[in-house]
Amino acid sequence: MAHPPPVVGFAIWHPTFSTWTGQSGMHLIDLFVRPEHRRGGHGRALLAALATVCVKRGYRRLEWAVLDWNTPAQAFYRSLAARPLTGWSTWRVDGDALTDLAALGRPRPGAGTADPA
Repeated sequence: MAHPPPVVGFAIWHPTFSTWTGQSGMHLIDLFVRPEHRRGGHGRALLAALATVCVKRGYRRLEWAVLDWNTPAQAFYRSLAARPLTGWSTWRVDGDALTDLAALGRPRPGAGTADPA
């Protein structure tokens, strides 16, 4: 019995919707290729597969985030004609600030609930 080929990488993504453009897209959460398999075309193949999903589903864009210091990844993405966006920055709330923000949504006595979920 033949063994399946080894898993050398993966891509995790989810669909998005832009309220600015009224169009659907894809957000790539994580692209990973095992170090010993890098530079073998696997990352390019994974991104090409995601692009195929986008085209088939009518998604207008494929987006992801890259750490500022990860220049090898940036060079790879540029080789595929991807470009960094200007005018946008990633924002985060976590730790105590997240807990404090959640507390703002707790109902006050006599008020309705604030649970949007």
